[in-house]
Amino acid sequence: MDWLAKVWGNVEAPAWALSILALLVLIVSCQPAEASTIPAVAKQYQRTLTRSAHAYWGLDAPIATFAAQIHQESRWMPDAVSPVGARGMAQFMPGTSAWMAELYPDALGSNQPMNPGWALRALVIYDRWIYVRVRAADECNAIAMMLSGYNGGFGWVQRDQRLASAEGADPATWFDSVEYHTRRADWARKENRQYVRLILLRWEPLYKAAGWGTGSC
Repeated sequence: MDWLAKVWGNVEAPAWALSILALLVLIVSCQPAEASTIPAVAKQYQRTLTRSAHAYWGLDAPIATFAAQIHQESRWMPDAVSPVGARGMAQFMPGTSAWMAELYPDALGSNQPMNPGWALRALVIYDRWIYVRVRAADECNAIAMMLSGYNGGFGWVQRDQRLASAEGADPATWFDSVEYHTRRADWARKENRQYVRLILLRWEPLYKAAGWGTGSC
């Protein structure tokens, strides 16, 4: 209880008061870390995302999926910077954003990960780059593998599929198959699985219900 006494200015506090404060801290610490609603700021970028998705995926683009992905990446914060150096709304690592700008100069121009319009275009383009290289049983599993590749690298998706096949699992199915067959570090495996599942099973339905368009699963 010494740390609680410091909250009171290093003065002697009644035991009942410290108990109440401890209970309040416990209640606050148990609150969900992730908001369960769409951030208000997202609305101002909806048109830009929709236009970019239609341009590179066609009119049947899974816009609710992309919106859910941005939600997971940055909560729609253009100036987001992660502890490992990922930058902008789409959370590109510096090397990836530079590579994207070089690969798609006509679409992206110079490397601008902190620019919201650039980030949204780059996200749907990079998703498309991965998606067309994925081999999956159906659309939902293809998008799951795409998201896995966005988060952890497409090379890892290919390795995971080969390992799944070698271990008798279906390499064309991500859910309950490829996701469990990997030699990634434990933290990377857990992060990657959570990334895909949160986007497709938690956030995508939220955006779909809010009228952001179709999803993938």
